Amino acid sequence: MLLKQAGSSTQFHPPIVWSCLNGSYWLTEAVRKIKHSYANIIIISLGSMCVGGGDGVMRNLAISISTASSVPSREVEAPNNAVEVSSLKPNPSRLLPLLPMPFRVPLDPRGELQLAWNVSYTNQEIYMELRVAELRHGVVLGMSDRGELTNADLLVLWDSGTQSYFGDAWSDSKGHVSLDSQQDYDLIEAKQKAEGYYLLFKRPFSTCDPRDYVIEEGTVHIIYGFLDKPLASLEKLNLSKIRTGVQRVLMLRPDTPPPTLPPDVQMLDVVAPNVSIPNQETTYWCYIHNLPENLPKNHIVMYESVITPGNEAIVHHIEVFECSPDIPAVPGYSGSCDDKMKPKKLNFCRHVLAAWAMGAEAFYYPPDAGLAMGGPGSSRFLRLEVHYHNPLLISGRRDSSGIRLYYTPSLRRYDAGIMELGLVYTPVMAIPPKQHTFYLSGYCTSKCTQTALPSGGIYVFASQLHTHLAGRGVRTILVRGGKELEVVQEDQHFSTHYQTIRVLRKMVNILPGDVLITKCTYNTEDRSEPTVGGFGIMEEMCVNYIHYYPRTQLELCKSHVDQGYLQKYFSFINRFHGNDQCVCGEVSVTEQFSQLEWDEFTGEVLDSLFNTAPISMHCNQSTASLFPGDWEKQPIPAVTSVLKKPQYTCKRGTLRTN
Repeated sequence: MLLKQAGSSTQFHPPIVWSCLNGSYWLTEAVRKIKHSYANIIIISLGSMCVGGGDGVMRNLAISISTASSVPSREVEAPNNAVEVSSLKPNPSRLLPLLPMPFRVPLDPRGELQLAWNVSYTNQEIYMELRVAELRHGVVLGMSDRGELTNADLLVLWDSGTQSYFGDAWSDSKGHVSLDSQQDYDLIEAKQKAEGYYLLFKRPFSTCDPRDYVIEEGTVHIIYGFLDKPLASLEKLNLSKIRTGVQRVLMLRPDTPPPTLPPDVQMLDVVAPNVSIPNQETTYWCYIHNLPENLPKNHIVMYESVITPGNEAIVHHIEVFECSPDIPAVPGYSGSCDDKMKPKKLNFCRHVLAAWAMGAEAFYYPPDAGLAMGGPGSSRFLRLEVHYHNPLLISGRRDSSGIRLYYTPSLRRYDAGIMELGLVYTPVMAIPPKQHTFYLSGYCTSKCTQTALPSGGIYVFASQLHTHLAGRGVRTILVRGGKELEVVQEDQHFSTHYQTIRVLRKMVNILPGDVLITKCTYNTEDRSEPTVGGFGIMEEMCVNYIHYYPRTQLELCKSHVDQGYLQKYFSFINRFHGNDQCVCGEVSVTEQFSQLEWDEFTGEVLDSLFNTAPISMHCNQSTASLFPGDWEKQPIPAVTSVLKKPQYTCKRGTLRTN
């Protein structure tokens, strides 16, 4: 494809197809002796890709740049480790067969960029296809720890004004971009179509390049940017100076085919009632949906999103909650979830039935299980919650997005259940201010699983992780006989802005006597006051909602530190800082935390308390009452053997993950 300047607009010559396989066109450069941690970014930019008006004729690889009026020749620097796009030779015999791209997500609010991908677990590679609706002088695509533009690993296709180049790159701590000496993106094909320009490329999960981002299970923060003018050299690019954005996805998905739906399956749409999307950046819209009266028991076997056409880049995530069966009636409501005038009974609609986030595919239950809907002990009221992300402040847009439930009256063998793991929502669990990393752990003890689980245990097939704004990572691990056995779910790049139900690649069998430990990572560097546990968005949670079968009466298996030991901590810290007038027990726990003098010692002692003091167990039945037994002052489960960190193999050796 040839970019041609015509006045102030950019025109495209007829499309061509080109390929670059096995990295044979990558050039070498001197290895930079810089120790740094980088994430992956792709920068893609086009100028003139071919000669002869797009006839597909490519020249042999050569790094050369001719003078252009738009970029003075004295400023043009030929990159010594990039592919000159116009030099690429097509090789039809080596082109891959048409690849299915089952996963896709719009990257920007306008829908100008769309990323689609497929996963090869056999080869430990991801195939990606980027569609650019209107390509000017370049595009940036990449990955970083939490969506930062700095310390990011990039791939670049950029236009110097006369030539176009493609290469693996990285950004430093100030956002300046450089080509990587190790090129790890393999460009397969580039093609102009009616709906935009398409790039097909692949990348290993791990490259053993310390500048590269390791693609692993959990959230991946994709960053992108647009180049609106030529670059004399890539080193002149600073990501802070161009139009950029971030999108979050789950790159690694299960590779098992979905089960077949039963022939008598029926559909129920729980959707917003033609809402006028507010012209503000963030809106949480709530709507009460009524199920038919006397609905008999059915099994939900699948659900998927229903997105109003044109709103794909604005509808960020959707959840459907079942209201408490103890509430006989919930008033109708359609409005902001944050409205202080909304009916208070909406707060009793917290039992998650379905959750979808941008980029997620349809959710299928295992063939032997379904989620009960209707029948005795259920509620006929559902609360729909839609998160609109509208950074462009678009007004006048109507929306009827939501969730489509597929259900069957032919009940499956097992009812599926949802169980809460982690920490109880209480201020006795707190995070000190100004912390780069602070951990809190919640326990489901062997005593609770021994009491509540059937002899054959339960099978966990999916989970939904949850924290609030300070959360950075969540990990639930199965412990049996004091030994860490396997990870149930982990996301070390977790974001509260991207929460969806994640299907496990392999079901996990939890047996009576097993221990489940849910550990959350927090960052409070931007806070001057302690952060306590609770329901508020500025308070914190540490939860994993596991989806499993067969359903049991165990609905909540969580813990918090013993309050008596917490009061001893307050007394000790106050005396240490010369405050002999301790108000322990006279004011709320939240106030006691806020009155402490927070220094490094105060935080370290709190961390020690949470890791050694006895815990109070909440081993709750579906009726919200405790199972019989003594659940106070329980010892923290001992772990005598920990799992080894996973290692990824690559051509240059083995890389151990963090």
